[in-house]
Amino acid sequence: MTAVPGAFCLVLHSHLPWVPGHGVWPLGEEWLFQAWAESYVPLVAELDSLAAEGFRDVLTLGVTPVLAAQLDHPRMRREVGTWVGLWEQRARELGFSPAQSRREAAEREYAAAARTASQLESRWSAGGSPVWASLRDNGIVELLGGPAAHPLLPLLQPSFVDVPLRAGIDDAVWRLGARPRGVWLPECAWAPALAAPLSAAGVGHFVVDEQTVRDSGGHPHAAWQVAGTDLVAVPRDLDVTNLIWSSRTGYPAAGAYRDFHAREEYTGVRLWAITEPDVGEHRKRPYDPAAADRQLEHDVEHFVGAVRERLLGLHEAHGRPGLVTAAYDTELFGHWWHEGPDFLGRAIRALAAAGVRVTTLTGAIDQGLVAGELDLQSGSWGAGKDFSVWEGPAVADLAHENEWLQRRWLDLMAAERAAGRLQTRRRDLDQLLTSLFHALSSDWAFLVTRGQSVDYARDRAELHRREFHALAQLVEDGRSDDAALTAARMGLRDNAFPELDARIHG
Repeated sequence: MTAVPGAFCLVLHSHLPWVPGHGVWPLGEEWLFQAWAESYVPLVAELDSLAAEGFRDVLTLGVTPVLAAQLDHPRMRREVGTWVGLWEQRARELGFSPAQSRREAAEREYAAAARTASQLESRWSAGGSPVWASLRDNGIVELLGGPAAHPLLPLLQPSFVDVPLRAGIDDAVWRLGARPRGVWLPECAWAPALAAPLSAAGVGHFVVDEQTVRDSGGHPHAAWQVAGTDLVAVPRDLDVTNLIWSSRTGYPAAGAYRDFHAREEYTGVRLWAITEPDVGEHRKRPYDPAAADRQLEHDVEHFVGAVRERLLGLHEAHGRPGLVTAAYDTELFGHWWHEGPDFLGRAIRALAAAGVRVTTLTGAIDQGLVAGELDLQSGSWGAGKDFSVWEGPAVADLAHENEWLQRRWLDLMAAERAAGRLQTRRRDLDQLLTSLFHALSSDWAFLVTRGQSVDYARDRAELHRREFHALAQLVEDGRSDDAALTAARMGLRDNAFPELDARIHG
């Protein structure tokens, strides 16, 4: 088929806050195991298949440093295998059902669990970092970096912004062996004050929301150079993104797809199709893989047509190639939308067959799909397209406490430096900074504002704040032995960044 002018970029953002040692089920480590087994493993399997078929520059993949740390964590690597083994056992139990439809579901579920176990024992045997690095080194994906534990950068103190940013990029270099050219800004949150620290950290490009660009006088059909800098902002195209992203009208809401919420009472296996919105299990149809496959073919065809027509229309209207960027949370594919990884693989193949160039963010920028300079104003992809999710009335106390955490860290490090106590690496300061990173995670305010797992989110934020202040007090009081012991105890659970040297980032 004739080549379509322009390019399509798929961007996936992979992130979970630090959960090892912070609960198991329903809140805590179970989140990681579900995302790992249901999203990351099948996504990588699909990417490996595309690579074997000769595809390159398939998508841009962000893996936050705090998630990368968990996928490399020795205990988490063992425990996810145990979790998958229990998944196999639940499928066996369901296989004793007298209902044929349930026995068939058990067979499918057991096969999926066995495939996942095999992948974990082979492809993932050394953790996540070798997987991501191999995909990058073989030209399959572009990897994005990001700040250490997903803080909302525009809400940080100006003198602190570069601390999690540089720590996260350094962690990516340590784990993956190369410095990323682009970063994922947590929550796509941008403010003009970020230009200087991003540039100083060597960042080349990042993703922003379409509305951020429109509010600044631009459009979402190309990348934009941030005025007065070498930074390039790439907006997501909401019309195309929402073909999947919309919870009500997106493809994952189709009645034939497997329902995420409805589970068999004793085994937890998902037996039903969505059928219709907001209906109980007694009105849902049993999940039919053949019907889901037909729906998937329809949705892939529709998606490819939408992207193709978008690019053709942009070229006809403006006389130059356009860019369509669709950005999503990785966990949507597989965990929330069971058929999602299969959709991605089919869509990539079908787009290429339809003459659409699929590439990475770097590929699009190098192709020259940059419209010009733009005085980019503040914005995010959160509700309201501002920062209210993370500083609004429901979480104003969290935002206030986070400000004082940063101030105490900056004051403490200034005092330690002035006293000449930073000549050698200090584990108490390394752990203190790690605890600060965990406390500043954007996830806690997001969950509280959304009314989801509010108690867990508040408890986590309070725990990290309390531990930070307790350790900071020991340091300030000169109780070095007690500080070292306390840091060692905290590190048994929360040492996400073992190569972090607080002296460099203080």
